[in-house]
Amino acid sequence: MTPDNHSGRGNDTNRSGATPSESASLRVGFIGLGIMGRGMAASLVRSGFPVVVHNRNRAAEQALVDAGAMGAASPQALGTQAAVVLLCLSDTAAVEAVLFGPDGLAHGLKPGSYVVDTSTISAEATRDHARRLAERGITLIDAPVSGGEAAAAKGELSCMVGGTPEALAYCQPFLDAIASRVVHVGGNGAGQIAKSCNQIAVSSVMFGVVEAFALARANGVDPAAVREALLGGAARSAILEKNAVRLLEQDFKPGFKAGLMRKDLRLAQEAAQSAGAIDEMAVAQLILRRLDTVCESGDAEQDWSVVGKLK
Repeated sequence: MTPDNHSGRGNDTNRSGATPSESASLRVGFIGLGIMGRGMAASLVRSGFPVVVHNRNRAAEQALVDAGAMGAASPQALGTQAAVVLLCLSDTAAVEAVLFGPDGLAHGLKPGSYVVDTSTISAEATRDHARRLAERGITLIDAPVSGGEAAAAKGELSCMVGGTPEALAYCQPFLDAIASRVVHVGGNGAGQIAKSCNQIAVSSVMFGVVEAFALARANGVDPAAVREALLGGAARSAILEKNAVRLLEQDFKPGFKAGLMRKDLRLAQEAAQSAGAIDEMAVAQLILRRLDTVCESGDAEQDWSVVGKLK
């Protein structure tokens, strides 16, 4: 399937034929108001959609309710009120519980509804979730995101979508509210594989920057000056622009937690193993071992930049 690249906002009509004004009348649900989810839900509210939210810790809903959203007591209760529901949850088990638990979303959604899972979870589980929801007449697309907390707050994430083109077309207005770049990469599960590719790429760059700074320090050269020099050349990257500042300042207040990056790289390793490509993942396996050490030393809740923590 040829990827469909949808960038920017303001299309007059999406491929399902629904106009923006018609989409705006649909109530959209959002479950999972953590570091990323709260910014994404706020972007939907700012875009003018009627939004209903739920979070396991109900106190996290209040800021969104104050901004104009409604709260729901459970995923099932939220499902009875929304035609499209976005999820932003920590892992595969959390998504499974929210979708199919005793008060799960699937028990409240009507046939014809859509679930947009922006969580980073197992591609195999995503395909299973899509199948089980389809049996109830509910469509799922996997749409994991990249960009970090600041981009989530601004509605400027990058979104990798797995699902049918028709499902993406229906959900496009909601994705455009949270992302500045939306790319269709294939069927269900393909979005999760693309996110694993993203995590391998960015973690490899991060470890390169950590080693570059270590080399500079060992030779009496200021890493901050090295960063400025590198930003003007081929080494320029989002990691060098943003995360490298955390390394220089040794500021590891969590944005994206080390434990989550470890989880994501484990998912990438599992996907590679299933596809018979694990021998091609030598660098990712080295990085995962380093993250295991970092997390087991007590830094799992710190920002993943903590891999560059000075001893």
